[in-house]
Amino acid sequence: QAELQNLKSQLNPHFLFNTLNNIYSLIQIDADRAQQAVHDLSRMLRYVLYESSCPTVPLAAEVEFLRDYIELMRIRLPRHVEVGVSLPEEPSPTPVAPLLFISLIENAFKHGTSNDRPSFIRIDIHERGGELVCCIRNSCFPKTASDRSGSGIGLEQVQKRLSLMYDGHYEWHRGTTKDGKEYFSIIKIDTHDSEMRNR
Repeated sequence: QAELQNLKSQLNPHFLFNTLNNIYSLIQIDADRAQQAVHDLSRMLRYVLYESSCPTVPLAAEVEFLRDYIELMRIRLPRHVEVGVSLPEEPSPTPVAPLLFISLIENAFKHGTSNDRPSFIRIDIHERGGELVCCIRNSCFPKTASDRSGSGIGLEQVQKRLSLMYDGHYEWHRGTTKDGKEYFSIIKIDTHDSEMRNR
């Protein structure tokens, strides 16, 4: 329980820092859209601070949060960045660990886009026969050593939460393609037989 709580205390400031940076950039481009983004952020933070304090949340609530987050990230991307998103239109009430996939999506936007070169992000989350699948693929533009955002803390959090909440009931495959141009992360969770560990 202490370890899970510690992971959450690290996740919330990390999420807020990245999102505020995006809104700060948007203010200089379109003040009206920035105002709407602040409203969207307040709704998302309410979820992060209150609803996600439960050991599990309905998949529908988590999907709604991810959809809002992706839209907030999308509005400041250059036109040459292709973003493909496939989320369940009518998610089931399946209980899932909250905020499990957000670090992976953050990384896709941060390390998968270029300001001057064609880039892509593809996010696919779906349920299939008692299995929850999260597949993320993106073009690969590694950050420089001086960029602290590339420290990999988010991936460590995902690994720890998967191990603590779904031990023995998940698969996670990730890495880059042979040509180094694409990064992929595929998580499969057996939500039918796995037993969540209460915090």
